[in-house]
Amino acid sequence: MSQPEFVSATPEAPHVPQALNFDSQDLQACVAMMQGGSKTFFAASRLLPPRVRTAAIALYAFCRVADDLVDEADADDSPLELLQARLDAIYANTPHDHVEDHAMSLLVQQYKLPRHLLDALIEGFAWDAGGRTYDSIEDLHDYGARVAGSVGAMMSWIMGPQSTDTLARACELGVAMQLTNIARDVGHDASIGRLYLPRQWLVEAGVQPEAWLARPSFTPAIAQVVTRLLDEADRLYKQAHSGIAALPPDCRAAICAASMIYAEIGHQLRREGLDSVNKRTVVSTTRKLMLLASAWTQVHWIRVSEHIPAPLPAIEGLVHGCQAIAQQTGHKAYFPNRAMPQRVAWMLDLFERRETERLDRNALRQTA
Repeated sequence: MSQPEFVSATPEAPHVPQALNFDSQDLQACVAMMQGGSKTFFAASRLLPPRVRTAAIALYAFCRVADDLVDEADADDSPLELLQARLDAIYANTPHDHVEDHAMSLLVQQYKLPRHLLDALIEGFAWDAGGRTYDSIEDLHDYGARVAGSVGAMMSWIMGPQSTDTLARACELGVAMQLTNIARDVGHDASIGRLYLPRQWLVEAGVQPEAWLARPSFTPAIAQVVTRLLDEADRLYKQAHSGIAALPPDCRAAICAASMIYAEIGHQLRREGLDSVNKRTVVSTTRKLMLLASAWTQVHWIRVSEHIPAPLPAIEGLVHGCQAIAQQTGHKAYFPNRAMPQRVAWMLDLFERRETERLDRNALRQTA
């Protein structure tokens, strides 16, 4: 794995991007959208440096609106066509008259954000809304690449793109996190008629997917499938781990800690007996702090793997698309010197925010 090219954090660095300079009213509207949708995410964003924080707010606002637009669409609506038209206008620098579109247009123009990443994310939203089913683990990889790998790639691009191999590991970490989410939320997903566990695995364990979905319950067979899913997540966490060593030194501990803390959800689920049908596993604040401290020590022992694995097939399009655009635009990597707790808070909330908001929206619908 090659060492990524990045611009030195000096005042003279010619490619260091500045904070988005969009109208203060637009920014405040996006902040209000974030604050109303996810207080945890809002608090974490305040700890980010201005260059990243403003871009994160713009990205959050647009992704939030896109998710809601697809998820809440009526049967006769065409949310995907509307979103594609809005993206066309954003990339033409003629955004529609929405606060989040204006903010996103500035982000796109300043960072040359690859369009294919947003297209992938929106496609993942559409899969949720359409009730897509996942027969194999490869199908689930495809889903995770869209709803989690794409977000990781976008934030990585905003901070500064990595080499192809390093970006591949970052996307795989996102997929691992999404598999952990799925293993944790089996019961909740079933309550709204969704089943993300690979159906081939269910059948092999003696579970008929549709019958189980009609009357979800925790059984040894379900525990077996959840175990397999966590095993796959752990494999991807491990595969992504060596990529940390190729990051700039001031980023390694943060990414290591984020990976460890999110993987701990799966470890805690195992300790609790694998029952994610009747309850939702959480990692205590104390445990998170312990892992945070541990990352400072462990990161010094991480080494780049001598045998670079091929990218997970599901994320190849994301990775190679970014690489091609980076070569065309001369986009360079830049990493500000931020404290580890700030970077960890950002990364965890970025991948968790969509799951949390989905839970909130569904709870509101059930009480309506």
